[in-house]
Amino acid sequence: MDSTAMPVNMPAYFIADALGLDFLNAIATTTDGPVDWIGDGKGLVDWLRQAALVPEPELDAIAGRAMPGELDRVADQARDLREWFRGFVTSHMGKPLTAGMLQDLAPLNRLLERDEAFSRITLHDGNHLALETARRWRSPEGLLLPIGEAMARVVVEEDFTQVKACQGSGCTLLFADHTRSRSRRWCSMSVCGNRSKVSSHRSRRKAAEV
Repeated sequence: MDSTAMPVNMPAYFIADALGLDFLNAIATTTDGPVDWIGDGKGLVDWLRQAALVPEPELDAIAGRAMPGELDRVADQARDLREWFRGFVTSHMGKPLTAGMLQDLAPLNRLLERDEAFSRITLHDGNHLALETARRWRSPEGLLLPIGEAMARVVVEEDFTQVKACQGSGCTLLFADHTRSRSRRWCSMSVCGNRSKVSSHRSRRKAAEV
């Protein structure tokens, strides 16, 4: 991906039907050029907020007590993690994952092993008991843990034969095809799908005029 992509104020893309792939789509090429939603620490916090991967109170608390530059350094790690996972996904998408690929996932397992998750009994909807999983947020680096979990879910829950890249010209977005016919081609019919239709229409009209 383009290392010159800049942070943006527009809403992030959540079109992949899998949060771990939406994380890869947190850098994209738009009509205005390459943009990166996690170009710095503030961007990382904003993206996590939009993705609802960290409870709002915890996210605000972490951002509030972070030392100067600390969140930016975590954002650097997040971008490195993103490009490592992009390499894994693009190398293996379109075909089934096999047991032999476990060694390729060692960086992700090392991240997951740092987690401090635990279970506790709590009230659900205010009137009945439920078991929930919570996490101790000891440092800003903990923000990488729910991202790692989302990526791991892509690996173990998605059919990699149906992980696809948008066919739009110049589009960099990835998605999991969950359609019944497994015929999804575009990140969005309203964007790349319509652009393709317009381009095809123009080509047919030019051919008819010859």
